[in-house]
Amino acid sequence: MSSPPSSSSLYPIHLLMDELKSEDVVLRLSSIRRLSTIALALGPQRTREELIPFLQDQLDDEDEVLLVLAEELGNFAEYVGGNQYAWTVLGPLENLATVEETLVRDKAAESISKLSVLLSPPQIEEHLLPLIKNLAQGDWFTSRTSACALFPAPYPLASTSVQEDLRKLFTVLCGDETPMVRRAAAKALGPFAKSVAEVPDQHDVLLSDIIPLYRKLATDDQDSVRLLTIPDLIAIAAALNPEEVKEHILEPLRSSVADKSWRVRYMVANEFVGLSESVGESVIREELVNAFVGLLKDNEAEVRTAAAGQIPGFAKLVDKEVILAKLLPCVRDLASDSSQHVRASLAMQISGLAPLLGTDATVEHLLPLFLQLLKDDFSDVRLNLIGKLDMVNEVIGIERLSQALLPAIMELAEDKQWRVRQAIIEYIPLLAQQLGVQFFDDKLGQLCMSWLGDTVFSIREAATINLKKLTDVFGVEWAQTTIIPKVLEMGDHQNYLYRMTTIFAITTMAPSLNVQIIRDTVLQSALNLASDPIPNIRFNVAKCLETLAAVLASSPEGQEIISRKVVPALKKLQEDSDADVRFFATKASERTTGDGGEPMGELGHCPLEIVHALIRAL
Repeated sequence: MSSPPSSSSLYPIHLLMDELKSEDVVLRLSSIRRLSTIALALGPQRTREELIPFLQDQLDDEDEVLLVLAEELGNFAEYVGGNQYAWTVLGPLENLATVEETLVRDKAAESISKLSVLLSPPQIEEHLLPLIKNLAQGDWFTSRTSACALFPAPYPLASTSVQEDLRKLFTVLCGDETPMVRRAAAKALGPFAKSVAEVPDQHDVLLSDIIPLYRKLATDDQDSVRLLTIPDLIAIAAALNPEEVKEHILEPLRSSVADKSWRVRYMVANEFVGLSESVGESVIREELVNAFVGLLKDNEAEVRTAAAGQIPGFAKLVDKEVILAKLLPCVRDLASDSSQHVRASLAMQISGLAPLLGTDATVEHLLPLFLQLLKDDFSDVRLNLIGKLDMVNEVIGIERLSQALLPAIMELAEDKQWRVRQAIIEYIPLLAQQLGVQFFDDKLGQLCMSWLGDTVFSIREAATINLKKLTDVFGVEWAQTTIIPKVLEMGDHQNYLYRMTTIFAITTMAPSLNVQIIRDTVLQSALNLASDPIPNIRFNVAKCLETLAAVLASSPEGQEIISRKVVPALKKLQEDSDADVRFFATKASERTTGDGGEPMGELGHCPLEIVHALIRAL
């Protein structure tokens, strides 16, 4: 047996417990975060007998402290002696489940649920059931809302009699006079239904007890309650066979699809794929195709937006003929919808139809819609479509896609919205890979170089990354003859931004180049710019030389070049009149030579100068 802890070893523990009583919120918060440390030092028995009662009595008035406490206690079973003593932590959590702040209550309920699965059936009956009863029968709605979330986790582990008590308590909560409690019950009904379905021989209970609760909540006079029953419908339907779905679920489903509240219809539209998968093929064919068409034509733009986001997912569940006859006319209408958000949602998803329709139908029906959406006035529509074109490419091939869309892509490459231009840049390597070097040089080469002179820095940066990716696709020989000469030519431009772009491009492309190309072409251009009159360029040259040196170091010849050309250039930059240049040159020199290098001199370690350097670099 271990000897009892000395008073000196307990001093930090008492100090931390004093901090929990402190008026300083930061101190209390820090102590709560170290509760596990206190518990470890105290040991399981003293944690149960001293720390847990202390926490139960000291309910803080700061929500931030209570939130952290609720989270910590959920992981406390190991500190009180393991699963057999996990129930001892329920007391403080019950208090936390009654506070006013929703986040604290939700976290407390989550922690109680986490602990409840560690309890044995007798412990559930003795300790957890009374807790749930206290919360479910509380005077304030706050405790009753917390109670709703506590039923699913312990239900499969509880004895038959306790399961019956839990169902009765939940039934009462579903009929609570307060809408907030009914909302919480509607939110918890789906998980509770799954828990009931997990228990062997309780399928009849699902039909006799759970489905009536769903029907009751689905016809609630508050739309905020009704909309929360859609996930419940999915959970219940997944546990039923097709005949039971038609008998018990179909009527409430029809009511939800046609609900007078657009919020309920929005929730149906937003969950439509999951809903369809849960009810089975026959219901999809007989009921849901027309229901989905109705949602795509809904009067409310929000509903149409949500429904448009479900198009490819739902299309996977129906035949190609249904897509062409029923869904495609709606898709054409949505492409011209008056709401830009509907069109943006459609643009994000429409590419998903291509694999389902096949090559010919995609070319005939979808390509015209792609062209229409690529020319949309709203930039998000164009962006969303560009980002998903690779799915179409897999179906019809890049050649056909590029023939149809290349004019539109060329037009978007000069779009006034820089984010659209950026999206096109990011799509170029995929096009290049599929089209081949000849097509790229003829059609897109000049376009890629023009982006290096864009007025927006993010575009110039994306253009340099694009050149690296193209080098990886077409090889360093292609880069040496096609793009490197044009990049280096910009190094002599009058405008310093062009010269800066040259340095950025060399730095970005360096890892994709070999020692010979660096030796014969880019290194000398970088060294020439080391004497540029603009300090920004000079310190970027220092960073560039560091990157080039990392590539050169891979061979003996490269190491000789580093000693002969790179190191002297960095030493010269270390003596520059500009503090920022000296800083980056020193840093590059240290990493290149592998030693501590010269002291930083008058730059020292002044963070202000580093900040200035970073600001100027932007």
